[in-house]
Amino acid sequence: MTVALPLEGGCQCGALRYELSAAPITLYACHCSNCQKQTGSAFVLSTVIPEAAFSFTEGKPGKTEWKADSGAQRFGYYCKDCGNRIANGQTPSTGILSLRAGTFDDTSWVRPAGHIWVKSAQPWIKFDKDDLLCDVQPTEYGPYVERFCSFGIFAN
Repeated sequence: MTVALPLEGGCQCGALRYELSAAPITLYACHCSNCQKQTGSAFVLSTVIPEAAFSFTEGKPGKTEWKADSGAQRFGYYCKDCGNRIANGQTPSTGILSLRAGTFDDTSWVRPAGHIWVKSAQPWIKFDKDDLLCDVQPTEYGPYVERFCSFGIFAN
């Protein structure tokens, strides 16, 4: 399966829409306590994207800030109507955003390259022996990028 760009997506109610003009860098499942609280779930699927390739095409997002488990100052964009979280970033900007993979209009291609913050994973979650795992925030994303690219989802 090859996916064409741009990718489009939005919030649950449709008031906030976005476009992504470049292929994601990687995609992972994050099991940190912040993601668990934000989603009300055991983990979130985060797509790492270039901030410059992302734009809101409809609506104006709300913005919230917090300190992450890693100690970094983070912010999140969300729909002010339905509350759906769309993307997170870091202050100061790193040029990268973490876009919620479930907000894409087409999620048929969504597949995590690995898992991060597994030290916070719920005890019932079972990982495969060949899964990429990191107990906390990775200092090196190369293996996650490499595995994601090996899926061949986006044409070069």
